[in-house]
Amino acid sequence: MTTGVPTSTAPRRRSPARTFLPLAVAAWLILEIWLLSLVAGAAGGLAVAALLAGGMILGVVVIKRAGRRAFKNLADTFQQAQQGRQPTAQQPGQGNGLTMLAGLLLIMPGLLSDVAGLLCLLPPVRAWIGRRATRSLKRKMAAAPAGTFADAFTQARIHYPDGKVVQGEVIREERPQQPGGPGGPGDMTYRPPLAP
Repeated sequence: MTTGVPTSTAPRRRSPARTFLPLAVAAWLILEIWLLSLVAGAAGGLAVAALLAGGMILGVVVIKRAGRRAFKNLADTFQQAQQGRQPTAQQPGQGNGLTMLAGLLLIMPGLLSDVAGLLCLLPPVRAWIGRRATRSLKRKMAAAPAGTFADAFTQARIHYPDGKVVQGEVIREERPQQPGGPGGPGDMTYRPPLAP
């Protein structure tokens, strides 16, 4: 007995993000290599190595500071909750997420990623990105149907079966067990292992 899900579904359309994201990453990598070769030709290989090492060191310092600040904010929030006070909400762009993203961009080898990381460290840019992200998240949350996370997961599994799950119903016939029969105390029948 099967559920009402058809087995022959039409192929899903590929999203534009899945199409253009690999192309954008490839173009970004080619541009990074080209810029590094231009700088190496103009200033020398030692200058490029110093720029890359400096970016990595700065990125590690930025991530370390952001981690310490996040731990301090978490400890302050717990302390305020223990005292019975409402924890203070942060303004968009004041959190540590964008600072950690800036640190990761600085650690990545390349000049464009270093420039993007340095831009993410500027407070006006962080505030602008935070406001845009908050607006986008609110818009998506308002458009989402009501329900729980489990409902969303179930709906995703039903509408987009991955081919590995056979949807159906198991019907087990209950038979009385006989002593010495299958499943009884003296049962020595071969049973294959559950896992390969």
